[in-house]
Amino acid sequence: MPFFIFVLLISRPKMKKNIVLFVLFILPIVAYLFFASGINSFTKLPTLTPKIADFGNWKTLSGENVTLNNKITVLGFSGLNILENRGNYYNLNAKIYDRYHEFKDLQFVVICPIGTEKDVQKVVDVLAKSVAITEWHFIFAPTNEIQNYYNQLKLKKDKLNADFGTPNVYLIDKERNLRGRKVKSQKEYKEGYSTFHLSELSNEMLDDFKIILYEYRAALKKNHNAERQI
Repeated sequence: MPFFIFVLLISRPKMKKNIVLFVLFILPIVAYLFFASGINSFTKLPTLTPKIADFGNWKTLSGENVTLNNKITVLGFSGLNILENRGNYYNLNAKIYDRYHEFKDLQFVVICPIGTEKDVQKVVDVLAKSVAITEWHFIFAPTNEIQNYYNQLKLKKDKLNADFGTPNVYLIDKERNLRGRKVKSQKEYKEGYSTFHLSELSNEMLDDFKIILYEYRAALKKNHNAERQI
């Protein structure tokens, strides 16, 4: 502590009290607002692949179609062994879905190979025990079509495994753009988020997920204000 501040604290008890109150209560709030505004104002997830394909006629367990249009989508690929990897979906459900599933423009979509319907139903039944799963959608396609769909994401690092699945999930915005984040080197991008590692879901994915939600909330607020002005 600088000497002159030390002298002031000794000679002026009231000033000492004010400084202590400032450090304990005001400074943390100011710091929080600074960093929060910085993230929201200056951070935007880059588009990695624009306008990826929609799902076409692939159906859910209940025979319904799902679309990427006008939805923020968390996209996954289950592979042939979804039961062996079911913990990944429970992790995603607990860390992301459970907190944000009431956001009306959000959906979680998992592309599954045809023939895995019974296994998927078992996973769905467990998910449904903890939370309403109206925004969870498991859709089914032939494995060759799943591979072709994954290829058009144009990912540089992530790959499907031999079972046509991956523990990673991907963020798709309402315009069907694949979004990601720059890594520290600023020359590469993080393409997907591992559902196997809870720390990655709780930190990197959650941070990026919040940024996308903020983008759309800010856009809605801006459009609402524009309509009011008109």
